[in-house]
Amino acid sequence: MLFGGCSEEHDISVKSAVEVAKSLDPTRYQPLYIGITRAGEWRLCARPALDWEDGPLTPVTLSPDRGVHGLLALEPGGGYRILPVDVVLPVLHGKGGEDGAVQGLLELAGLPYGGCGIAASALCMDKALAYLVAERAGVATPRHWVCAGGKLPAGAALQYPVFVKPARSGSSFGVSRVECPEALAFALEKARRYDEKVLVEEAVTGCETGCAILGEGEKLTVGEVDQILLSHGFFRVHQEKTPEQGSENSQVIVPAAISAEDRARVRRTAKTVYRALGCRGLARVDLFLQPDGRVVLNEVNTFPGCTAYSRYPRMMAAAGVTMAQVLDKVIALALKK
Repeated sequence: MLFGGCSEEHDISVKSAVEVAKSLDPTRYQPLYIGITRAGEWRLCARPALDWEDGPLTPVTLSPDRGVHGLLALEPGGGYRILPVDVVLPVLHGKGGEDGAVQGLLELAGLPYGGCGIAASALCMDKALAYLVAERAGVATPRHWVCAGGKLPAGAALQYPVFVKPARSGSSFGVSRVECPEALAFALEKARRYDEKVLVEEAVTGCETGCAILGEGEKLTVGEVDQILLSHGFFRVHQEKTPEQGSENSQVIVPAAISAEDRARVRRTAKTVYRALGCRGLARVDLFLQPDGRVVLNEVNTFPGCTAYSRYPRMMAAAGVTMAQVLDKVIALALKK
């Protein structure tokens, strides 16, 4: 299992790994836990924990040489030993984890891995590209503009409020809700701290929902649909100080308080998006359900949060699927590929 990483979502990844480790069946798996520091150093550790870097650590590296088929653990006196690996579970969020980068390394090394492949990871990480693919599949997306160099395209006529966000980031890092033209420049600069490619979207009126999906192709398991209720602002639970104790401005309801017809429509749209983007293993598809029944794509998370307060495991649990069963399926699909 890989966790941590260089992205701004490092801490969230560690929390996810803690919960995933609890759900791995010890009678079926012999896990190796590899924590990646914020500086990008790979370290073999005893177990994922918030203080994992305080324990005994062994430097490891992953060779793209397919003849190795595992990790190289560096010995104290020099040299190395090979740690054989059957499958990799990249419990990583954000850049370097969900954007196809680590997936490419694993492909080069010839190691099976759980979750989406290179192309799907890269597409879903880039919201602008994900919108293009979804639109071709007949799914509605927010009206949006891609900003190059921190500037709106010529002739863009915005209707406020709008959301300004990094095109390739997660957990609402760098996202701003902008109510007037005077606040736009600051929001663009804030987003550019996380990504040089910035997206400006007109706000979508409707219920914010999500779908947890497991599997590939036509054989998909869909969790119960959830719903986010906001008192103010926008959903940014992973940036709060103590999300385990409740959110400052949001409440997640599972199942969503929507009609059976709307629930079916949301699930159907989520599966269309999942397949169109080439997802496999698992993903969370976030959507807006508008008052007229129209479903609009928000974003896709190719390795969604698995923390104690995360949406994906809660949606699956509400559908009768445990996290242990999710992991068994994800690993089985990886080994089958």
